[in-house]
Amino acid sequence: MNGTAELDLVRDGTQCWRDLVATLDDAELDAPTLLEGWTRRHLIAHVAFNARALGRLTEWARTGVEHPMYASQEARDEEIARGAELTGEQLRRLDRESAEALATGWDALPADRWEAEVRTRQGTMIPVRQTVWMRAREVWIHAADLDAGFGFADMPEEFLEQLFVDVVGSLRARESGRRFVVSVEGRPDLEASTSEDSSAESLRISGPLWAVVAWASGRGGEGLASGSEVPAPTWL
Repeated sequence: MNGTAELDLVRDGTQCWRDLVATLDDAELDAPTLLEGWTRRHLIAHVAFNARALGRLTEWARTGVEHPMYASQEARDEEIARGAELTGEQLRRLDRESAEALATGWDALPADRWEAEVRTRQGTMIPVRQTVWMRAREVWIHAADLDAGFGFADMPEEFLEQLFVDVVGSLRARESGRRFVVSVEGRPDLEASTSEDSSAESLRISGPLWAVVAWASGRGGEGLASGSEVPAPTWL
């Protein structure tokens, strides 16, 4: 998927996210999300501060001066906790303005700086162009986590296809003792094993694209044809 297509996914995902947030009144912001321990306030604060964090990486790429995503894990957690204490109006404004600032930062980034390398929160060096996909994942997946009538089955197919590649690759990196064979019904091009060790016990996961991706991203086994009983590792 090219950069323009990913920017379109961010734009559409941001609008979807914003529309969902707009349906929630202040009392509903106190309800839990699908992420353990987080209310909707926590999740909205997290998505807003994620935009700011990616904006810092964009500024790093533009200027060549290092701007880490977060000063530390503790600082990130404290930021989210403070954000969750904002009023509904303040939280919605933070969400809107941080997303707009990130989009402006990308628009201002010269073409020759999109390959500049920056460091993720996990310490991995990546070209800054990958922050676009990172943001697309953030808004679409957390739109489902908001538990406000939107789920993986509602996501665009082009997003789910790229996410399939992403999450299966992540499983390969994280799972050393288990071998998952992950396949999408009717899509022979979307089948992968997380291990080349054919002697390892195979745990087969199959179903429609949305269900397989939801499982592989740690969101349960609903909709799977097989493997729904297999716990998926935590991801994003």
